[in-house]
Amino acid sequence: MSTRGQVEVAVPVRASAQAVWDAVTDWPAQGEWMTATRVRAVDGDGRGVGGRIEAFTGLGGFGFLDTMVVTQWRPPARCAVLHTGRVLRGTGEFAIEDAPSPGRRGGGAGVRLVWREELDLPGGIAGALGWRVLRPLVRLAVGRSLTRLARSVERGESGGRGGQAAASPR
Repeated sequence: MSTRGQVEVAVPVRASAQAVWDAVTDWPAQGEWMTATRVRAVDGDGRGVGGRIEAFTGLGGFGFLDTMVVTQWRPPARCAVLHTGRVLRGTGEFAIEDAPSPGRRGGGAGVRLVWREELDLPGGIAGALGWRVLRPLVRLAVGRSLTRLARSVERGESGGRGGQAAASPR
């Protein structure tokens, strides 16, 4: 039984790739749209290869700290990270792809925001079995979060880089 967990969620966004990029890479503001998560840059602004960020996911003091290192930075198209924490290890990325309208030349329909994770599951077989239960819940939570971000960007409410410094997740 595999001890790797994969999840991919995509949402359409009626906005430019740059507007989506600015919003999704505004680490402190991610807590405004990502369910039960607070994100902060660990050194500098965390933007660029080698940048370090951390995200606390949970409610109250119960949850886990996800530490990450940016491994690829291609504005406004792709950001990849290596999860380096005790609980989450593996890779993650978001990609911003053109989303042309069917039947319309030249697109103009905005973009498609894709969130992918490939995680090393802790706990061996028990972790793999647990992932079978958790995966649909993770997809649902990430899907709702990305939809919330998409609507915010479409309304012009997420300009990116405008989030206030997040409280430390510790």
